[in-house]
Amino acid sequence: MAVNISIITVGKLKEKYLKQGIDEYLKRLSAYAKIEIIEVPDEKAPEELSEIEMQQVKQKEGERILAKIHPDTHVIALAIDGRMKSSEELADNLDKLATYGKSKIAFVIGGSLGLSDEVLNRANDKLSFSKMTFPHQLMKLILLEQVYRAFRINRGEPYHK
Repeated sequence: MAVNISIITVGKLKEKYLKQGIDEYLKRLSAYAKIEIIEVPDEKAPEELSEIEMQQVKQKEGERILAKIHPDTHVIALAIDGRMKSSEELADNLDKLATYGKSKIAFVIGGSLGLSDEVLNRANDKLSFSKMTFPHQLMKLILLEQVYRAFRINRGEPYHK
């Protein structure tokens, strides 16, 4: 069964070096799954925001994200307070989802302020890559590399440790 993976992110990718890395992993992943990157517009906001304004920005971005998620999609939100997993555990997770008929998987990467509560509540899993904060555009590349690694692990193909 073919797995369809969506990576839903906030904001357009502008950095050329990140685009090249992402394109490389999309090409490699095409042998394993159908991968789609969906970019929703980020909400324009001033540098200094009140707590209420931050919530409003996350809310608007969250609505755009949720509009891109089908009801039967298994959603994995990237969140600092999510569960940290090894590459092998992520591979095992993806393998189990495919085995149990979850052929639509969406990874969600929030904007610079993170994800709204509505998106986090919709998520079936929350995944953390680190307690550190990464630029959300860089996370796209890191995530693609890990998804690629997961497919290699599940197929028993060599990968760099």
